[in-house]
Amino acid sequence: MTPRILLISSSHVHRTEYLDHAEPEIRDFLGPVRRVLFFPWALKDLDGYAAKVRERLGRMGFAVDSIHEAPDPVRAVENAEAVFVGGGNTFRLLKTMYEKDLLLPLRRRAGEGMPYVGSSAGSNVAGATIRSTNDMPVVEPPSLSALALVPFCMNPHYLDPDPASTHKGETREERIAQFHEENDEPVVGLRKGAIRRIEGNEISLRGIARMRLFRRGQPPAEFEPGARLDFLLRQK
Repeated sequence: MTPRILLISSSHVHRTEYLDHAEPEIRDFLGPVRRVLFFPWALKDLDGYAAKVRERLGRMGFAVDSIHEAPDPVRAVENAEAVFVGGGNTFRLLKTMYEKDLLLPLRRRAGEGMPYVGSSAGSNVAGATIRSTNDMPVVEPPSLSALALVPFCMNPHYLDPDPASTHKGETREERIAQFHEENDEPVVGLRKGAIRRIEGNEISLRGIARMRLFRRGQPPAEFEPGARLDFLLRQK
């Protein structure tokens, strides 16, 4: 089967509502899917988050089941048509996925071609590790290793340095450089509005924003929407 993965940087961009900017991509990516299994564990209010996603995806024509309501989460993944893993805190999300023993079944189903949609934290956990996340470690998962659906790491909400800022803290680029002092995996800096779509051995950059790619020992590279990035899958 062909892996099908949609990685969204953020659920909001300026002057739009929840998932508005990503709706055309989500609709096209999910195609004939009618029911989506939602992962709300990146936020504390599971019921409220599930209700929000049910309403928004419902307007796109998709019924939503939330995995936190399932009596058997593993069976829910096994039977899912597609999954949507929502944003929030990446450490909280990954910790719960470990606690529910979901990494292996989710990795297998996605490898078999079940559509996987991730937003922000949901995109982070699709990578090899969450070491490149910006999130605060409010909880401690048993490991920072993630789903490894793709052989690179994510940095959603990537921000470029503001030359007018008087803040002297580390930039995102500097933090990613520190990541590469210790790790080999490429890091994809997804600006708000950027979306990556993986279909088998093909990756394309979608959405409304550029992407910045960081590789150990190489200068950062910029890519415009529409760019093909198949070479990243050969990192395995």
